[in-house]
Amino acid sequence: MFELCFLGTSASAPSVERNMTSTLLIHDGKRYLLDCAEGTQRQILRSGLGFKDLRRILLTHGHLDHILGLGGIVSTFGRWEAIARIEIYAGKWALDRVRDLIKVVLRGKEVEMEIEFIEVKPGILFEEKNLTVSAFPVIHRGSGCFGFVFQEKTKRPFLVEQATALGVPVGPERRRLVAGEALTLADGRVIQPEQVLGAPVPGTKLVYVGDIARTDEVLAPARDADALVMEATYVAEDVAIARQFGHITAVESAMCARDAGVKQLYLTHISRRYSGALISEQARAIFPNTIVANDLDHAVVKRD
Repeated sequence: MFELCFLGTSASAPSVERNMTSTLLIHDGKRYLLDCAEGTQRQILRSGLGFKDLRRILLTHGHLDHILGLGGIVSTFGRWEAIARIEIYAGKWALDRVRDLIKVVLRGKEVEMEIEFIEVKPGILFEEKNLTVSAFPVIHRGSGCFGFVFQEKTKRPFLVEQATALGVPVGPERRRLVAGEALTLADGRVIQPEQVLGAPVPGTKLVYVGDIARTDEVLAPARDADALVMEATYVAEDVAIARQFGHITAVESAMCARDAGVKQLYLTHISRRYSGALISEQARAIFPNTIVANDLDHAVVKRD
């Protein structure tokens, strides 16, 4: 299960209602910040979620409306929060810009913070106990633009009644079977994991995409995702402008969600020239399971 908090949902520049792009993702108590626009740290405070266990920041690309908040985050962490180390994941071009930004913050040693800059390349970025996070390339303006896949690991449910019928005692013996180990009972019978484990159940899958100029690269990574977070910077009537600036329309995001077979689409990165209602109307006509996110909206993503 994932919890999302949309900290900022505006494209390029803030509006009265929307801060610029940033999203907080929580899984098993760990927090991941996806993009970090100017004003992000205040949005985190307004959300009531705080900074606890926020140590990994993933950037979709290096444009300023996705990275400028890093200076404030690092300054705050270094001065006020009990967080001495963070990891920043991004493509090479984005990391170069972020390093320049952070140099200003850390100059003079007024702020002390250990930062690991990790260059993103396609494939697995890191794994947790029940989570794999990977990156895939997308097309926008500039190099090193990525989307991210958060995939819980596949599990096989433990069949309690079957184990009891076979005489498997409650305790560490059952944990060994869950871990995939064979078990020899006191009477000499050997119980294989397959005898007490159900069919594999895929974990929850969430895909997060930043700015993109086309959706082709998203279809395969987003296939059958429980949720897709994607930009909807423009409406259909302004598709020519979208192309000029390397973006897509709400209709194109909806078509992508439909074609990839995702269960829920969350639209963000909304231009301040449009209302959320207009974006929603155009997207839902194509893909009804669409929600246009507003600042500080919360969402829970889980596999039914």
